[in-house]
Amino acid sequence: MANEYAHILEQAGDQDPATGLRAVAALRHLTDRVEALHVDNARRAGWTWQAIGEALGVSRQAVHKKHHRRER
Repeated sequence: MANEYAHILEQAGDQDPATGLRAVAALRHLTDRVEALHVDNARRAGWTWQAIGEALGVSRQAVHKKHHRRER
């Protein structure tokens, strides 16, 4: 898996816009997955939406809107 991420990072620096943009999309997807994992961990640990939003640099409303559906 680490090789896959290294390959994505390598592609992000490619001069071909199509290759670079595919890498950006892959990195965005990875970032979303990692964020969801840690938001879930924080909620299980008792963190408030306010605290999570502050840690992510967004409002509590923004983080709640994006992640609250997985809690159910």
